[in-house]
Amino acid sequence: MSKNNKNISRLDKRESFSSRWTFVIACVGSAVGMGNIWLFPYRVGQFGGFAFLVPYFICVLVLGFTGVIGEMSFGRAMRSGPIGAFKKAMDRRGRRNGDLVGIIPVIGSLAIAIGYSVVVGWIIKFTVGALAGDLVNTADSAAYFGRISGTFGSIPWHLIALVLTFIIMNAGISAGIEKVNKYLMPAFFVLFIILAIRVKFLNGASEGYRFLFNPDWSALANPETWVYALGQSFFSLSLAGSGTLVYGSYLKDDENVVKAGVSIAIFDTIAAFLAALVIIPSVFAFGMEPKAGPPMLFITMPEVFKQMPFGHLFSIIFFIAVLFAGITSLINLFEAPIEALQDRFKYSRTKSVIVIAVISTLVGLFIENGNVLSKWMDVVSIYVIPLGALLAAIMFFWVCGEKFAKEEIGKGLDGDVPKFIIPMGKYIFCGLTIIVLILGIFLGSIG
Repeated sequence: MSKNNKNISRLDKRESFSSRWTFVIACVGSAVGMGNIWLFPYRVGQFGGFAFLVPYFICVLVLGFTGVIGEMSFGRAMRSGPIGAFKKAMDRRGRRNGDLVGIIPVIGSLAIAIGYSVVVGWIIKFTVGALAGDLVNTADSAAYFGRISGTFGSIPWHLIALVLTFIIMNAGISAGIEKVNKYLMPAFFVLFIILAIRVKFLNGASEGYRFLFNPDWSALANPETWVYALGQSFFSLSLAGSGTLVYGSYLKDDENVVKAGVSIAIFDTIAAFLAALVIIPSVFAFGMEPKAGPPMLFITMPEVFKQMPFGHLFSIIFFIAVLFAGITSLINLFEAPIEALQDRFKYSRTKSVIVIAVISTLVGLFIENGNVLSKWMDVVSIYVIPLGALLAAIMFFWVCGEKFAKEEIGKGLDGDVPKFIIPMGKYIFCGLTIIVLILGIFLGSIG
């Protein structure tokens, strides 16, 4: 075999996850992120406490059985990320330019990853600050956060986040992504369980539990409760037509995607609920108000640790766990554009990583400003992410067709494909995704 043919063979050989469990862990790592930690607890308190979980669980169940299973089955069927998968789907109908449509979710994944890497840089800084004791010794937590979140305030930490992520990704699927998720995600759950147990014994934590577990059932009559439950579950499950799809392309044909989708939905929900059990009672124990977004994570929680016995130790545990969630999510977001370069241009893994690293660094430094970053993330999450998820669902359930979708979902199943999955994917999921897109535009980000 010639040297060129060897190179082609090497580039065309596609890695795969070693088992369904490692695939599920990787997908859970992609799903468990800041939305679980700094937004879910706030939404629970905002919309009826435990009552919010009713629409949330319904939405997670519906989206898990449709969007998650659809995206991973689509990727596995086409053995490609969004660009290749969309092209092959359109080719089946004798149509062209599917690859151009597939660029949309890839751009969305890259854009959200670029912004997210700035946040992971903040987390690294706070983890180091927790280890050093600076976090609990600073007089003003808001000012401490303000210094790093200001214009060009976290360049070194931002670059560390990118370097760490791309070193892992350069190792590939089995030696990099799979191995890291295999250790970091179980560690995340263990650390948050430790924190939840500690919080249980804080004086005043009972007020937080009452806030969480005393349901205000009247909230279910409020349409906003259902809107934000839908948004929270949609974004928490990482439905974007990119990350889950590309991870699915590394999944073997004999793996059960229905069981995988259910497992991902369950573990993601457990992670969100664990975050609520840690954050809400601890905030109430010290007479603070739960807030949404970065202030919850970077201002409120450090103030809690300042007042908590052994707060230094528990601040370390907390931010290490949050860092694990941030890194695993960032890896998933960057995988779609890296895979696109490998699949489309036959770049090596290393060359693809370097190209995306350069782009991410240059653009990331440009948006490293609190106001610019916030607008950047809002635009991508409101317009591009739901559109990518919608396009992937249309390609799989509509363009490829019901028979194709049923056959692909059925690979690895112990029995027949549940009859409700295909019609739910075609009508319910696509309809809900359109609703997420429209409501996001008119109400601002709902997840």
